[in-house]
Amino acid sequence: MWYNKGDKRKGRMIILFGPAGSGKSTQGRTIADKYGWRWLSVGQVLRDTGKFDEILKAGELVDDETVVKLMGEQIDRANAEGMEVVLDGYPRDRKQTEIMLADENSKFFDSVDAAVVLDVPREELWQRIESRGREDDTKDVVEKRFAIFEENIGAILPLLEARNVPIIRVNGVGGYDEVTERIEKEIFKVLPTAPEVFNDHDLDVIENDSVEKERSYGE
Repeated sequence: MWYNKGDKRKGRMIILFGPAGSGKSTQGRTIADKYGWRWLSVGQVLRDTGKFDEILKAGELVDDETVVKLMGEQIDRANAEGMEVVLDGYPRDRKQTEIMLADENSKFFDSVDAAVVLDVPREELWQRIESRGREDDTKDVVEKRFAIFEENIGAILPLLEARNVPIIRVNGVGGYDEVTERIEKEIFKVLPTAPEVFNDHDLDVIENDSVEKERSYGE
């Protein structure tokens, strides 16, 4: 975990944001597996329920109340198991963020160490999307995902900043390992104990479930 072994903090979290093709989910899984964190993707959590397949295939979004409820259950489970969390694109939009900022949920943001935004030019995103050859990556669906992401991230980040959550923008162009190193370097700046722990090779590595089934959700 990303704190000293003597540190008793629970429920620490990093949020990863990025548009379709940014590599957000791949980087989230990598960092979580490498340091023993729980990777929680909204899309994966929804797919695992088996109830929202048609909505997801159409590039539509599940209602915010349902998403907040399901993700809250998963975060609570991770915390109960003593796991730290990498959140993949959650909260999804302004309404989800506002629900989580309500009094009964306000402590959530006290557990968020940083929000990392992967920046990748649109041309590069399209090249990556076309090369991965997924059946749900039609032009109309992907354009819809781009538009939704741009609208939502512009609404979410100011709300996070108002709760003193550091916003970290990382260049997502380059080799896979290169981008991972950039993310880690930036995280060091907001997690004072992280450098020591990142160099601790005795950490247990926990493989996250359903990695091969991951598909984007509104990305």
